[in-house]
Amino acid sequence: MNLKPYPEYKVSGVAWLGKVPKHWEMRKFRTILTPIAERNRPDLPLLSVVREKGVIKRNIKDDSENHNYIPDDLSNYKVVKSGQFAMNKMKAWQGSYGISKFDGIVSPAYFVFDLKCIEPDFFHKAVRSRAYVPFFTQASDGVRVGQWDLSQTRMKEMPFGVPSTPEQTQIARFLDYKTAQIARFIKAKKRMIELLKEQKQVIINDAVTGKIVIKDEGGRLKAEKRLDSSFLPQPSSFLQTVPEGWEVRRLKFVASMKSGDNITSETIEEQGDYPVYGGNGLRGYTSSFTHEGLHILIGRQGALCGNINYTTEGKFWASEHAVVVSPKIDIDLFWFGELLKAMNLNQYSIAAAQPGLSVDRILNLFIPFPGYNEQKRISESIKKQTASLALTISRTEREIGLMQEYRTRLVSDVVTGKIDVRDIEIPDIAGIDDTLDESIDEPEGEEELETAEAEE
Repeated sequence: MNLKPYPEYKVSGVAWLGKVPKHWEMRKFRTILTPIAERNRPDLPLLSVVREKGVIKRNIKDDSENHNYIPDDLSNYKVVKSGQFAMNKMKAWQGSYGISKFDGIVSPAYFVFDLKCIEPDFFHKAVRSRAYVPFFTQASDGVRVGQWDLSQTRMKEMPFGVPSTPEQTQIARFLDYKTAQIARFIKAKKRMIELLKEQKQVIINDAVTGKIVIKDEGGRLKAEKRLDSSFLPQPSSFLQTVPEGWEVRRLKFVASMKSGDNITSETIEEQGDYPVYGGNGLRGYTSSFTHEGLHILIGRQGALCGNINYTTEGKFWASEHAVVVSPKIDIDLFWFGELLKAMNLNQYSIAAAQPGLSVDRILNLFIPFPGYNEQKRISESIKKQTASLALTISRTEREIGLMQEYRTRLVSDVVTGKIDVRDIEIPDIAGIDDTLDESIDEPEGEEELETAEAEE
């Protein structure tokens, strides 16, 4: 497709927007949006308004989606109808808003609007683009960033570029087609990464458990011996055979494990004296520390349960979301950490509202244990064998990042009139699989979602 600018432009009167196509109209949000506050429909399904997808149906059966309190009486919740615009006013600065495709109800603290004289699909794509999201930050107030509150009065004065109705429809169709293509590309690349990671993990698992034979210092191959697993306290799929010369030890004689210490998000900064590690690795920095040296960290609860990370050398704070693993004897830390990954530790969690790691169960597990020099040789072998896979994964992730940035820029340029798509012939997108779970691009958090306060 030959993407080109419009033939004629005019000054928009908005500094960030610059010039817009000559025939476009500049309007204020107050001329586009009409506030709606219909209530007393508790029979309708609950909806959520989220950054990644806009308005979605809320899965009340999934505990992972229900951090926020849901009252028994939903009569005060606001009705949202298909085609209406809903906003989480405390998260508008993040882009938590969109046109609903469903009839349902949302928190009474949210804003709901009818659209006037504008195509819902075009408005949804435009207002959620990189061009417009910063305006909601400017129209929000608050002491703490995570709890900024949108001023509806200031939002009404925000500018919006409006093309003709047929052009709005064409823009929406064009972006549907291009984003579907991009989604298909990203999905294929992510599947490729999954396969590469699986291949990499098989190599690592086989090496740390002795299923593939590493030559000893004299170049000789080590023979395997069969274990009688009847003495093990639990089934162990990874511990069936070990090479001759390896030992089998309980974890508690090899390392100690202790949960990290509580730390509030207010004390974690982007920069600081000491790194803070949680269940998903580095979280930020703080002014004090709880541990020192190289350690292995295991995610302690929730979706990160059993996740393995390494610290850097030096002093650090381990949060309550991590279990700190400290070797008791000489051990190659990389070999040991990769062995813990191979053991799939999240299976040893205690069932609760969120799964929590059972340290006692893990410490009583048996592990295959080669000598220290052999641990080092295994680590070196793993790094050599997986280097090319890691490089390919890294390059593919960069390709995905570049394509995501292209998609973001393309949407912004089209909805603000930098690119003219009026005469572009758009193929049928029915055969294009455009499903892509964007939420997997977001890092998994360790804190509960903010609960919006109800209007009085």
